[in-house]
Amino acid sequence: MTDRVNPQDELPGTTPDQPPPHAPHHPPRPSVLDQWGGTAGMIYMTLPVVAFVIANSLLGLGGAVVTAVGIALVITAVRLVRREPVAPALNGLTGVTVAAGISWWTGSAKNYFLLGIWLSLAATILFVGSVLVRRPLAGLVWNAIRGRDNAWRLDKTSRHYYDVATLVLAAVFAARFVVQKWLFDSDEAGWLGFAKVAMGYPLLGLALLVVVWAARRSARRLDDISETAHPPPPGRTRTPPARNRLPLPPRS
Repeated sequence: MTDRVNPQDELPGTTPDQPPPHAPHHPPRPSVLDQWGGTAGMIYMTLPVVAFVIANSLLGLGGAVVTAVGIALVITAVRLVRREPVAPALNGLTGVTVAAGISWWTGSAKNYFLLGIWLSLAATILFVGSVLVRRPLAGLVWNAIRGRDNAWRLDKTSRHYYDVATLVLAAVFAARFVVQKWLFDSDEAGWLGFAKVAMGYPLLGLALLVVVWAARRSARRLDDISETAHPPPPGRTRTPPARNRLPLPPRS
């Protein structure tokens, strides 16, 4: 009697280590940086802040408000014409408009930064709270963006990786709040602009490196658990499993 071969296991012209020639090709998902519009998008987001500070010193509050909103509108229009990701530009336009409106309404240039200061405090509380309730936001957001499920939450070690990443993000937003609130209380509008730019994407980029580290460590661990739970048959080379969709240890 001959052994039956599952046609899904081997196809003509393929080996166990290679996918079938007609296997669908899935384009790589855009990175977080790509979804922000790349490096150019990050620069665009800082231009209205820099313009506001410079215009405020040269033209006064009214000129600063008009300049900041005008530059945000131009950036949005440029990205529409060039068919670049518009969501970051629209978000930036909304934030600039609200911040400029607060500054205009209160008659104080430093109040342009007030919304961002309190949003930093809110983000700090949110990130820390997510760790306390065992739902680290770094893991939830990262896996949602990558189109994966939340199987990592069932593994205590994977969850700890994302705890570290989430607390690093919380530290970034806490530092923003402390420094910028101190400058706000000191009536340092110019230095507030500098702090907002310097503590913006550069610090966030460093924190995202920790998130990537946590994601890779978690994915590697889940693959190891999957291989232990489902060893390959004798004489066969195991195909790398789909991550985050396989049995995991019981919830801790």
